[in-house]
Amino acid sequence: MRERTIGGRAVSAVGLGGMPMSIEGRPDAERSIATVHAALDAGVTLIDTADAYHRDAGEVGHNEELIARALREYGAGAAEVLVATKGGHLRPGDGTWTLNGGPQYLKRAVKESARRLGVEAIGLYQFHRPDPAVPYADSVGALRELLDEGVIVMAGISNANVEQIDVAREVLGGRLVSVQNQFSPAFRSSLQELEHCAELGIAFLPWSPLGGIANAKELAERHGAFQRVADEIGVSVHRVTLAWELALAPVVIPIPGASRPESIRDSAAAADLELTAEQIASLSA
Repeated sequence: MRERTIGGRAVSAVGLGGMPMSIEGRPDAERSIATVHAALDAGVTLIDTADAYHRDAGEVGHNEELIARALREYGAGAAEVLVATKGGHLRPGDGTWTLNGGPQYLKRAVKESARRLGVEAIGLYQFHRPDPAVPYADSVGALRELLDEGVIVMAGISNANVEQIDVAREVLGGRLVSVQNQFSPAFRSSLQELEHCAELGIAFLPWSPLGGIANAKELAERHGAFQRVADEIGVSVHRVTLAWELALAPVVIPIPGASRPESIRDSAAAADLELTAEQIASLSA
């Protein structure tokens, strides 16, 4: 698979998002592990998770533990995988999401994530979502300290606007390596953040790049141009969508969520799909 870089580290151009394997409607563990293994077989070397990817109140870190198990069971071939996790978003267990961007909380959370992942230092740790109750620079400052202490190797942010990206760069002393924002054919409002990252050479990781768990199946119906291009090429509309996102800038690394081996195999193939300039223009209109 073609590669792109995060902080100078080469990773697959398409990653795997782990959230669907652990929240409501999740499959059994064996199918999830088969999905991770299918991703690795297809050349995926970036897996995104978070301590908040769980369903019930008593299972914080469910997805982190699941990913760690899948990598252990895969064997030596998993050594090149970069596991990116996140902290600062919480799920009480009633289906809602809450926030805690407090520096002390983040410092505790990252160590728990490292324990669940079975690593001494987390390869990429991302502040999950801004907390209005905490100054943004203070939250990111916790990541700076974790970098300095060697608890994390690289630092990223998620759900950030352009101003917050610049604040994070300053606080981290130029060591911000990634921004993970929602982006898809249906959600293009973060295009300015994508373009800002491209100018700065910071990896941009679109989450829900196919429109999200609930809407991915309706992508062709809602966005006819993507289906037309898919029909021209003879591939899935999902593969075309990811290829389009990759074509927007060399810093883009989509992380489609998956809970079936078939889904991630199809998504991974987007890394090698070349769209024409005309096709890209029609999809970007």
